[in-house]
Amino acid sequence: MTRALLLLTRALRLRCPACGGGPIFGGWFQSRPECPRCGLRLEREEGYYLGAMLVNVLVAELGFVVGFVLVLVLTWPNPPWRLLTIGSLVAVALFPLLLYPFSRTVWLALDLLAHPPERHEYRDAPADPRRLP
Repeated sequence: MTRALLLLTRALRLRCPACGGGPIFGGWFQSRPECPRCGLRLEREEGYYLGAMLVNVLVAELGFVVGFVLVLVLTWPNPPWRLLTIGSLVAVALFPLLLYPFSRTVWLALDLLAHPPERHEYRDAPADPRRLP
């Protein structure tokens, strides 16, 4: 449990979940190919971040639904429908953008928890994992 908490804490700080180094983002939407500290390749395989996109959409839409229902319940029987409509449009467009880097680092942390990195996933590793020293 402590390893999981450590990896997720590092991920939520937008640091490399493996070592805590960083920064691993060059901009809000641009991650580096590898951690500048430990050299872990951040995209572990082709199409790797498809899971991160799923996490992003799930968390963003769950946040939207919880917020919508909360405002609806707190203001019942006269909810501010116009405010809810405009707020919904803004939230659905904005939440995934705000959560983007977090979803990538959290996905990497969850993956590292399930599948610890191997030597060939680091910057200085040989291209062919069978040629390890």
